[in-house]
Amino acid sequence: MLDSYTHKVVLVGDGSVGSAFAFSLLQSTNEIDELVIVDRNQQKAAGDAADLADITPLTSPVRVIAGSYEDAHNADVVVITAGVARKPGETRLDLVNKNAAILKTIVDPIVAAGFKGVFVISSNPVDILTTLTQRLSGFPKERVIGTGTSLDSMRLRILLSHRLHLSVNAVDAQILGEHGDTSFAAFNEITINGKPLTEQVQLSDQAKEEIEDDVHQAGGRIIGNKGATFYGVAKCLAYITSAIIENLNVVLPISAPLEGQYGIDGIYLGSPAVINSQGIGQVIEYPLAADELAKMKHSAQAMQKVLNSIQI
Repeated sequence: MLDSYTHKVVLVGDGSVGSAFAFSLLQSTNEIDELVIVDRNQQKAAGDAADLADITPLTSPVRVIAGSYEDAHNADVVVITAGVARKPGETRLDLVNKNAAILKTIVDPIVAAGFKGVFVISSNPVDILTTLTQRLSGFPKERVIGTGTSLDSMRLRILLSHRLHLSVNAVDAQILGEHGDTSFAAFNEITINGKPLTEQVQLSDQAKEEIEDDVHQAGGRIIGNKGATFYGVAKCLAYITSAIIENLNVVLPISAPLEGQYGIDGIYLGSPAVINSQGIGQVIEYPLAADELAKMKHSAQAMQKVLNSIQI
């Protein structure tokens, strides 16, 4: 074993999302020295580690190994993708009690191992499990991040690019609130090639509703066709992890800790935030229109109701 590491990432959960994340991460940054894969199926983790190691001569010389929770003691980032996957017809919130119980069995031993880095969560329902991770770990809120509405926002950008016949790179748009059915698009903040959308095209209320519905249904359509979604969220995870490791100070809509923003306190919810080596450098509060602010508060109320029902 090497005596020291510049940067180390521990992945917990080697399912479809976890392995896709690991593959993406190794191609996203040259700043990681070691990637440790932890899974209850140790043989699968060992196989994936060996398979992933084969790409490192073409990416960067990362040491990829299977390991255990104890390996988190000197890690910069622990990424948690473990949990029960959503099935066709099932909502993310249907998973809450199953995955909350699993989460506790992961967070407790990682903290006990002496982990002092940043938790990044993608298991669903992600806003709930990110909030629970912070409570279980006792970590400062900036050191716990969920993927939140990052994937939803990518889907929104794609939908708008198709509707407006533009490159997806011309569109900057964000979904806020729950990663789920109460999320909403911040239409007033959308820009096209750096200019406000509202100055270039007027979307009717019906068009806005159709766009939001398409975002809500996107994951379900993929699950219906292939049984799971993983490439999109894996890339978002890799982007967040790279931003932490490389101190990039990028802005991304994530499950962020709200402490008075939008009149909401005590939960994690999808909002833009600055991501850097601290984890969350700053939560950015958008100046939402009255109807959008009402949607944000409705989303928070839905999440709080679920949180209140959990016993772990």
